[in-house]
Amino acid sequence: MEQKAYGYCRVSTASQNEDRQLIAMAEMNVPEKNIYVDKQSGKDFNRPQYKKLLRKLNKNTILYVKSIDRLGRSYAEIQEQWRIISQEKKSDIVVIDMPLLDTRRGKDLMGTFLSDIVLQLLSFVAENERSNIKQRQAEGIAAAKARGVRFGRPPAPLPENYHDMYQKWKSGEITCTQAAKECGMPLSTFRYRAEIYQKSTFL
Repeated sequence: MEQKAYGYCRVSTASQNEDRQLIAMAEMNVPEKNIYVDKQSGKDFNRPQYKKLLRKLNKNTILYVKSIDRLGRSYAEIQEQWRIISQEKKSDIVVIDMPLLDTRRGKDLMGTFLSDIVLQLLSFVAENERSNIKQRQAEGIAAAKARGVRFGRPPAPLPENYHDMYQKWKSGEITCTQAAKECGMPLSTFRYRAEIYQKSTFL
């Protein structure tokens, strides 16, 4: 009996484009109606299209994915989904970007053993690369902050009387609490903006 082909595509956000994955599915002759697409993070498997797809898989189906990380974001997740699809559902799986990960090939013990080794290696690489990306992002943000780049919403403009109240406070004419009240600002905000204001006057 000829196997029924299915495809699964995932992009992390709705703004990302899945065209590259869809083209790969078309090249594998996967019918368009059998392609399931999720547009959300792979941090967990609460994905509606993926769940629908799993219900379709059985011993007479074959699942295509463009790359191994479409199945999950961590080593453990990828391993678990591979087990569910290949052992519980008994469906074949083909990873298009890695021809060695094709359960149709090498159904004997040695073929299964080699496939498992490749799967474990690729799962580890996928998880490690995500960790490296997060570290590079964190380092980039830290470096940008060190250069004075600010993140988040821009601060609200200062009240028109801020300069006068700041000068009166600095000269001791009024307390910081009084100055903040005159400016209609919380005390903590007044102090925070005063630090920035003071630095800017020395530039």
